[in-house]
Amino acid sequence: MAMRREPHVLVVGGSDSSGGAGIARDIETIASIGVRTCLAVTALTVQTHDAVMEIHRSPPSLVADQMRVALQANEVAAIKIGMLASADIIVAVATVLRKCPQVPAVFDPVLASTSGRALLEADAIAVMKRDLMPLCCLVTPNLPELALLIGSELAMDEDGALLQGQRLLAAGPQALLIKGGHASGPRSTDILLHSDQEPIRFDAPRLAGSMRGTGCILASAIAAHLAKAKSLEDSVREGKRLVFDTFQKNGAE
Repeated sequence: MAMRREPHVLVVGGSDSSGGAGIARDIETIASIGVRTCLAVTALTVQTHDAVMEIHRSPPSLVADQMRVALQANEVAAIKIGMLASADIIVAVATVLRKCPQVPAVFDPVLASTSGRALLEADAIAVMKRDLMPLCCLVTPNLPELALLIGSELAMDEDGALLQGQRLLAAGPQALLIKGGHASGPRSTDILLHSDQEPIRFDAPRLAGSMRGTGCILASAIAAHLAKAKSLEDSVREGKRLVFDTFQKNGAE
């Protein structure tokens, strides 16, 4: 079938029953860029746009088998990873990633819902940093996630965020995109860090209002553009543009 030969993004993440985030956002974002998706579902959630009521984790072996079959069935040109839920699932995902080092993986480290409900077991962060991040071409934490990942207080300014980002880079991801949406001020700046390059800043006006799923949109858009063989910097730039346009259209509440 021709579809098998088209570039796909393998989405590894949780299902949000409200449709506001998770794999629903991932699929619609990647499709809008003209790339197909295949899936490995890590968890099912029962949630509205305001609260998470239930989380049902997939067995780690099932997550790994979904990934293996998706990779076998399709021309997977990039992988987008979101909610992983547990240390065992992280280990399972990392095991599969080691078998396909040629496929770039973009990891959005989903640690908590917008309402504050934990979406990852507390003991899983160390496993995530040790086993998964070194296999990823890009990790995309926001400022609260960055602080949690390195066990520090929230960065108060850009210098603090850069210092925290450099510490996280030591965990092994090839690059880090620090998202500035939780900062203050009239401008929102994301910072792309590589261990051997100067930081690259992506600056945009800070928009009023709020919208769930912006992290999913950004990471999925980056993965979709990587699947179309764009550079990482260009993929981040295109992803930022899509988030900005989507927020302007739908984000004001």
